[in-house]
Amino acid sequence: MTRRGRPGYDLESLLAVAVKVFNERGYEATSMEELSRKLGITKSAIYYHVSSKDELLRMSVDRALDGLFAVADEALRLEGRAIDRLEYLVRGSIKVLVERLPFVTLLLRVRGNTKVERAALARRREFDHLVTELVKQAEAEGDVRPDIDPAITARLLFGTVNSLIEWYRPRGGLGSEDLADAVCAISFNGLRTHLTAD
Repeated sequence: MTRRGRPGYDLESLLAVAVKVFNERGYEATSMEELSRKLGITKSAIYYHVSSKDELLRMSVDRALDGLFAVADEALRLEGRAIDRLEYLVRGSIKVLVERLPFVTLLLRVRGNTKVERAALARRREFDHLVTELVKQAEAEGDVRPDIDPAITARLLFGTVNSLIEWYRPRGGLGSEDLADAVCAISFNGLRTHLTAD
């Protein structure tokens, strides 16, 4: 089957441009007409690859969510203490964020205004629940302080991870390993260099 539209535009390149425009202008403010102008192809060439703007959004947020859930599955299959699985999940999530930054950025900006967005938010809540359960297990094993609600700990931990989309830029020389080391050092070991006496 011959590909329509400008040569070189396949589904991957279409998604890359779409997610960039969604992040710049907002999903609702972006029209298919605008996407076709950015791509330099006709709207019918876009519809050759996807059925609607909603499908572009779904594929974009799924790119982020699928990566996060793949890491979560790996973390849950690991042997050992829950705190180590939790750290593995944090490190892996940061790697997904760095590798799929535009997609994760879009995911974290959806507000539930469409059916696709509501489905994405439901999957995010499922992911948050997995994190909370790991925190609960780590608390039960004595590795996480018990005086803070596990759901709050989970939100604070992944709030830190998610905040990376606001300032991290791939060209800055800081890779996913460096970022993960920094986030895990602060999150799991704290800011103080030593314990102070009361």
